[in-house]
Amino acid sequence: MNAPLKNTVPLSLRVPEPRARPGDPIDFSGLVVAPAGAAPRPDINASAYAVRDLAFTLVRVLDEANVAVGPWNPKLSPAQMKRGLRTMVVTRAYDERMYRMQRQGKTSFYMKCTGEEAVASAQALALAEDDMCFPTYRQQALLIARGYPLVDMMNQIYSNAADPCKGRQLPVMYTSKAHGFFSISGNLGTQFSQAVGWAMASAYKGDSRIACAYIGEGSTAEGDFHSALTFASVYDAPVILNVVNNQWAISSFQGIAGGEESTFASRGIGYGIPALRVDGNDFLAVYAVTQWAADRARANLGPTLIEHFTYRAAPHSTSDDPGRYRPVNEADAWPLGDPVERLRDHLIASGEWSDDDHKALEKEAADLVRAAGKEAEAIGTLGQSRPSVKEMFEDVYKETPWHIRRQRQELGV
Repeated sequence: MNAPLKNTVPLSLRVPEPRARPGDPIDFSGLVVAPAGAAPRPDINASAYAVRDLAFTLVRVLDEANVAVGPWNPKLSPAQMKRGLRTMVVTRAYDERMYRMQRQGKTSFYMKCTGEEAVASAQALALAEDDMCFPTYRQQALLIARGYPLVDMMNQIYSNAADPCKGRQLPVMYTSKAHGFFSISGNLGTQFSQAVGWAMASAYKGDSRIACAYIGEGSTAEGDFHSALTFASVYDAPVILNVVNNQWAISSFQGIAGGEESTFASRGIGYGIPALRVDGNDFLAVYAVTQWAADRARANLGPTLIEHFTYRAAPHSTSDDPGRYRPVNEADAWPLGDPVERLRDHLIASGEWSDDDHKALEKEAADLVRAAGKEAEAIGTLGQSRPSVKEMFEDVYKETPWHIRRQRQELGV
């Protein structure tokens, strides 16, 4: 028998590293950004194979002169764009206030979506209000766009006596069935499986509503991601599966989840799911691809996978210091800019907006958030006010067992 061959070169393990660490020069030189308007817009009945190139480019609408160009231009009215801009500005003002409240000890925890506001704001506008969304903790703009009271959101964060979740969820993990906002799960990745199941049930019942789910790029490494794509593909589930690639999963950069080998959108191709990669800081582009995916789902053409290419400008949470793992000002150098500024500048370039209009909107948003904050804080912040003890005995059993009734009687509630 022949002797087994031996490697002449010692094996080595590759551990992906980001382009820059703290103290290094900021480097986005390897980032290839497709020109605005260059990506073709296929028919909604196109197969995953036919549209495979869209998983490797970037669907973009706003060019460097802030003009909407190309076949993906959704041609929104000025009123629609102003509504989207308002949602983003209010969301940012809300984030800023709640971040400060955490720093003042009024809540234990908060997570901002700074730099990613276009994703949820544009999709809220493109979806029907009764479509069910399965969010992560950076889609607060969905609730804001759908008219959910800011006071209720703040009460949930403070876990006070008026908390709609009755103290049963961590801060920022909102839920509202009436607003199509499924309860947020701290175990990331589950949203995809839940959304696909909900969409399958909607189709089985002959309903007209579709599902829309969100995860970060890091969660594509979870088994839930692949299980969800299998079921969505096999059963043509009417669902939009969004991967928000904001470059960082806590302190792990997107390469740890496989982002250096291929795009996250390309993972849909192997499942026979049409996949698109969109400039996540381009409000018009996000709206356009969402509308395309929603039209597919409503036409019984099945699921769509969308990768939103964006950047997490803020810390992962109030427990995080991004300066320990990336250059301090890296967000300012992000080549795709700021979503609020880009839509603002487009409206100004179109003659539909002005700097004074924008300052007035920012003031309106700040006043709105401040008023809601005072109302919520009057009820109480963390430790000052809490849901009644009796709440822990409710909403659990349809018919309360005898031993639970006894425990409640012993507590006198």
